[in-house]
Amino acid sequence: MSERDTGLEVRDQYEAYPYPPRDPADEAKRLVTGSPSHLDELNHYVFGGRREFRQPFRALVAGCGTGDGAIMLAQQLADRGGPAEIICLDLSTASLGIATARAKARSLGNIRFHHASLFELERLDLGRFDYIDCCGVLHHLDDPPAGLEALRRALKPGGGMGLMVYAPLGRAGVYEIQSLLRLISGDEALEARIALARQALEALPENHPFRSNTILGDHRQLGTAGLVDLLLHARDRAYFVPELIALVEQAGLAISALIEPVRYRPEHYVADPDLKQRLAALDAAKAWAAAELIGANLKRHIAYVVEPEALLQAVARPNASAIPVLKDVSPKALGRTLGAAGGLVLNYDGVRMRFPLPPEARAIAEVIDGARTLGEIHRELGPLFPHYDDFKAAFDALYAALNGANIMVLRYDPSRR
Repeated sequence: MSERDTGLEVRDQYEAYPYPPRDPADEAKRLVTGSPSHLDELNHYVFGGRREFRQPFRALVAGCGTGDGAIMLAQQLADRGGPAEIICLDLSTASLGIATARAKARSLGNIRFHHASLFELERLDLGRFDYIDCCGVLHHLDDPPAGLEALRRALKPGGGMGLMVYAPLGRAGVYEIQSLLRLISGDEALEARIALARQALEALPENHPFRSNTILGDHRQLGTAGLVDLLLHARDRAYFVPELIALVEQAGLAISALIEPVRYRPEHYVADPDLKQRLAALDAAKAWAAAELIGANLKRHIAYVVEPEALLQAVARPNASAIPVLKDVSPKALGRTLGAAGGLVLNYDGVRMRFPLPPEARAIAEVIDGARTLGEIHRELGPLFPHYDDFKAAFDALYAALNGANIMVLRYDPSRR
């Protein structure tokens, strides 16, 4: 099959089975959030927490699918009240129809949809963007480096991107099944291949890596669309960390963070003191690669990328004027969790990590409201912390755990300068 034929098959797949399956009526019940492109998160990892969203902001969603990232970003920007514009591209009219209906259900006026490929950006003449979301797209292109380079040309100086690509170890068995189905299905129609895929899954021997891979769930949880996307995709590849770094660097960009950060710190996977020390001493790129190999359960990589010259300023750092922000969790609920566990306990697809915290960490967590600076929080908790250095030490321990788990990020208020 030619590259052109494969590309048409990818498009036709998403016309028949838009992914992920979404019902626009559900917008009245909840906002789907996640990574990349959560507004507070991208501010932290792309703009050093200093982006003012009450000023004009342009974002591109390159491959919006049924709209999860686009709707999340559009709603969060609308909530900030600034003049924002989100441009969404996708090749599937069925997917765009769902995304458009979801935007309409929320009365979002800051989002526009185009039936087009990211390779058509120059022809479309849409201008340049402060931020670009490309989630789950590059690994389906026939030429991922060319795709990322096209996005790079559409990026404003000082801007950044949120990317997601598949990772191989957490997808154990997927590519074996994909290859098997290609061998036995020939050129049969998609519906016939779906039936064959279900038949093959039932017949797999117990020792097959797909059967023992308990962290894959799309084929069970997302119905036929999930099964097709996982096992019958016409073009699908996965990236080890070094391959992702090379892809990003080839486009003249650099990774500012991988999400969740703690999953890319290899020392948290081991108890042996000597090995822990060796792993903690690795530079960032080697540490990320080592963590992937030790954990062996990452099924995707979520990366924020920026221009190399902006790398040192891209990630927010805690200081007295930083405002800690909790992502999608209330302070009281977090405080109860920390108090019950005596720290933070994380479970990532069977890998358990525990972060002991000082007793005062709960009190700090419970007063984080996304508005007060660390200096102001310290003044409120003065009786607990007579000296700022003691407060900062307790906060740093809390921040290391919560930011590592992608629960806490930082921002700055320009009006307080």
